[in-house]
Amino acid sequence: MNSPLVTAPLFHLGPVPVSAPVVTASAIVACLSFGAFLASRRLRLVPGAFQAFIELLVESVDSQIRDTMRVEPAPYRAFIGSLFLFIFAANWSSLVPGVEPPTAHLETDAALAFLVFLAVIVFGVRVGGWRGYLATFAKPNLLLVPLNFVESLTRIFSLLVRLFGNVMSGVFVIGIVLSLAGLLVPIPLMALDLLTGAVQAYIFAVLAMVFIAEGLDLPPSDKLEKETS
Repeated sequence: MNSPLVTAPLFHLGPVPVSAPVVTASAIVACLSFGAFLASRRLRLVPGAFQAFIELLVESVDSQIRDTMRVEPAPYRAFIGSLFLFIFAANWSSLVPGVEPPTAHLETDAALAFLVFLAVIVFGVRVGGWRGYLATFAKPNLLLVPLNFVESLTRIFSLLVRLFGNVMSGVFVIGIVLSLAGLLVPIPLMALDLLTGAVQAYIFAVLAMVFIAEGLDLPPSDKLEKETS
């Protein structure tokens, strides 16, 4: 098996190398975008089965945001929902023959973790302004500014390592068992890997909510008030 830390390019766009994880991730984004277009094109007051499923999914995301962040979900729904759906689809892309999950490669997970890092800053500045956001690094006192800054970087790094380690290890183990034991033996491991992929998508999204909520730095009783005012 190839090392997950080394990705050979499939082709080049001029001087830019394009690897398999980039192609797979782009295809997932295109499929999710097309699915979102179809889901929102003909909304009805009395939903059909597909619309009811989409509404249930959106309501589940909203409920999780309320429970985790203690804020109104509307400003965060698109980012958190998209993050969860992409990671979920990426982890389950191994169901397609010959496709390796892009989340089994370090660069994809690094990009996702960097998006969470940017989201913490964007939402924190949007709610509290630059002064309010930067003030979060000085709590509970000014002496902890360096430690709080390092913590904001290390917890994003932990997102990267957690997702990469779990997805890559699952792909790696299944590949070894498949090469040694034949076609049917790894099926239970594949089912377990799919379950792990779904759980990891959920954990990544929840941790993103926690980090964003900490960047908002509002007491729980004030967050709902701030978002609805």
